[in-house]
Amino acid sequence: MNRTLSAKDLAKFIDHTLLRTDATADDIERLCAEAREHKFYSVCVNGSRVLQALATLQDTDVKVCAVVGFPFGAMDSDVKRYETEAAIDNGAAEIDVVMNIGWFKDGSHHYVLRELRDIVQAADQAPVKVILETVLLTREQKFRACHLVMDSGAKFVKTSTGFGPGGATIEDVRLLREAVGPDFGVKASGGIRDAQAALAMIEAGATRLGTSASVAIVSGVNP
Repeated sequence: MNRTLSAKDLAKFIDHTLLRTDATADDIERLCAEAREHKFYSVCVNGSRVLQALATLQDTDVKVCAVVGFPFGAMDSDVKRYETEAAIDNGAAEIDVVMNIGWFKDGSHHYVLRELRDIVQAADQAPVKVILETVLLTREQKFRACHLVMDSGAKFVKTSTGFGPGGATIEDVRLLREAVGPDFGVKASGGIRDAQAALAMIEAGATRLGTSASVAIVSGVNP
């Protein structure tokens, strides 16, 4: 395991995340204060909280990431496109969108690709991360989904929403890295709760981590 990362280095991998249904304005303020203090790469919030997070993080380098089609990915494509446009208009710097997993399992890969391309276009140069919910897919399906994401113009594949039946695993992160090659983004998310798990995900090939346990994670390594 790579134990050479300092807390400061590790923080740059982290999207500090709060997507609970009952998250209040005070909770978002706390999330942003923690991100400011520890210099996490971004905060990841629901679309209705983008403006608040952006205002709270003024004069910092912390980005605001918004989720789209969360957590199921099964709404109409036009809804997901509009949600993306609204998040970007409100100041989101990155978009995490849930792939339409039902369409994908139907074999309607052309529909999935068209939707993802529309979302990439709507994101207007902002990086798009596509959530595969890997726990629901076979090995072959994971490879195919990765290739669709790469063809779409998105910049990352992401393991999980954190709201499904399972989260990120070392095996899945390695598989996604194998599928997309050395230069494409891989985000591990779901169930990453301590420094040991975070470092293992990075060693397996993750270039970004989504977690709500960010403070505990960076507190578990050397400053």
